[in-house]
Amino acid sequence: MPTFDEQGLIPAIVQHARSGEVLMLGYMNEEALRQTHESGRVTFWSRSRKEIWQKGATSGNWLRLVELRQDCDGDTLLVLAEPAGPTCHTGQPTCFHRGLGGERVSSRVPSGTVVARLADVIHARRTEAPEGSYTAGLLRGGVDRIGKKIAEEAAEVIIAAKNHSRAELIYEMADLFYHALVLLENQDVPIDAVWEELERRATAPS
Repeated sequence: MPTFDEQGLIPAIVQHARSGEVLMLGYMNEEALRQTHESGRVTFWSRSRKEIWQKGATSGNWLRLVELRQDCDGDTLLVLAEPAGPTCHTGQPTCFHRGLGGERVSSRVPSGTVVARLADVIHARRTEAPEGSYTAGLLRGGVDRIGKKIAEEAAEVIIAAKNHSRAELIYEMADLFYHALVLLENQDVPIDAVWEELERRATAPS
């Protein structure tokens, strides 16, 4: 069981369940933890207002609970969640968007979060199908059109490697990644399924 401090609180670090990005730090008491479990929406204890508050109750930017973990000492919680909109009250995706000097930091941590964000954008293009969208057009074209593009990009990746061109290789590999994500969306395969397979390979005997 988690260990609450003398004030009956425990710090809770919220992490994006798919991208791994750290979103915020809050505090829970036993009631907030119970409500988080029961509602599936991350709930905290406000130390300033002295009351329970559910993230997104007023803004609509909920944090959907995926998993709860505790650290080795049991005195800190890790909350894996799916955010519905920006997490920070400033409108930023994460509360950790400033350097030590107070300056705005635009890069996301870790940088691999871009894959999950791009997958979300591709999903939105499929749902909204905006006029003139290249991605929406690809998705409408189905496997044949997407597969043709993947074959083209794979060939260009090989050519870039044979040319020993670092810049060209990076550009063409990004194109290949993008079109692979479009194919996954077309096939209703979440990117998490690919991560799970890579995890299996990373932990399997060689």
